[in-house]
Amino acid sequence: MLYGTASDLAQQVLRTDVAGMPLEWIDYREAVRLYHSEQVAYACGTRLYTVFGGHCALTGKRSMIDVSSIIATRGTSQGLAFVRDRYVPPLNNRTLFKRDANLCLYCAMRFPTRDLTRDHITPLSQGGRDVWNNVATACRRCNNHKGGRTPEQAAMQLIAIPFTPTYAEYIYLKGRRVLADQMKYLLAHIPRSSPLHARLSDHLSEGVEVLDDGANMQGICNT
Repeated sequence: MLYGTASDLAQQVLRTDVAGMPLEWIDYREAVRLYHSEQVAYACGTRLYTVFGGHCALTGKRSMIDVSSIIATRGTSQGLAFVRDRYVPPLNNRTLFKRDANLCLYCAMRFPTRDLTRDHITPLSQGGRDVWNNVATACRRCNNHKGGRTPEQAAMQLIAIPFTPTYAEYIYLKGRRVLADQMKYLLAHIPRSSPLHARLSDHLSEGVEVLDDGANMQGICNT
């Protein structure tokens, strides 16, 4: 039996290795499995929900597991850290638009996801590549105006420099509903020079409790 609200059960848990490095988002089923198999080394953050099991035949006590918003698990290797340091995240529109905060990097206006496109700064027709450092979030109007030209050829200017997210940044970008304690935890693993570090710091200083992709185009819920 599981106790928690529907929104609690939809809440993803941030899984880290035993050294505290972020690994992935998992759902409550996987979190309970890790607790049950004693792979959770320690937990931090807030309690999301409690899972109740059966009663012990000897003591009569009922088993229960409190699932926290951040859990550290055993069994990671140094090889994983090596791969993570050289990791290049897969490029997709959802994480691209979130990287750029749903802003068109040409007109600086914020749009709902449905009105955004992926623009290749150096067009594919001119030898550009479909990689993080060569793509920008653009509204349909700006993308149509730019066409198959570079920003210089179209007399347009980018308002920010595109960048390839680090592993920790990509974990944040993949999160559908990021709680304040998870934001704070991920922030410690994001380079201070990153635009995402400044953005998350601002959200936390403003008292944002949840960044929810599905709530609205900005995905912000304040206290």
